Amino acid sequence: MASQNFVADFTVICTSNQTKGKGQLGSEWQANEGENLTFSVFLNTSFLPSQNQFYLNCAVSISVFNVLKKIAVSKPSIKWPNDILSENKKLCGVLIENVLRSNTESHAIIGIGLNVNQKLFNPAYKASSLKNCTGIHYNLDEMLLMVMVELEYQVGLLKAKKYALLHKAYESELFRKNKPSTFKNAEGELFLGFIKHVTSSGMLQILLEDEITKEFRLKEVKLLY
Repeated sequence: MASQNFVADFTVICTSNQTKGKGQLGSEWQANEGENLTFSVFLNTSFLPSQNQFYLNCAVSISVFNVLKKIAVSKPSIKWPNDILSENKKLCGVLIENVLRSNTESHAIIGIGLNVNQKLFNPAYKASSLKNCTGIHYNLDEMLLMVMVELEYQVGLLKAKKYALLHKAYESELFRKNKPSTFKNAEGELFLGFIKHVTSSGMLQILLEDEITKEFRLKEVKLLY
């Protein structure tokens, strides 16, 4: 649609049955038919300088996190870069695809998968759902509206250039921040460290055992938990 016509901001495409869901780095996103939210949102990002793209990630992550908090999901957190967890179980995945149309025109397709009423998951995925966390069966349309209202508010902050506010809100809810954690690098080697910070470009800063802080891109490190 966006490649052929004008699309208004916050246009949503939602499906009750996503058959080929994908996540970060080509991973799969599986969801039972009619039980979860799987949708994409259009946003014109021409207002956002390319060096500040990470703050869109912050805005989206905070939006879903705030919804989970409002419905009293236990111990929600944001796992870098943009998974939303309860305790240590994944409830939501986000995939943002940025499209540069010219030097001054760009847009993003914000893909969100939120486990809502599904009860059974493959144990290998460490996943759960809102229903498993709270015992409540949710109306999917109402839950989608909650996410969209929050997303519009957070994007409003983004458009107002409230980058520091978004960054602080994102980092304050970061999963395992300042806790001893095990990581795997791109070579498959395990190491210990502490998550300390996420840079303005979205890189993860980890304090290593020798008191050296190192920055990692998404493909360079995986948090094991």
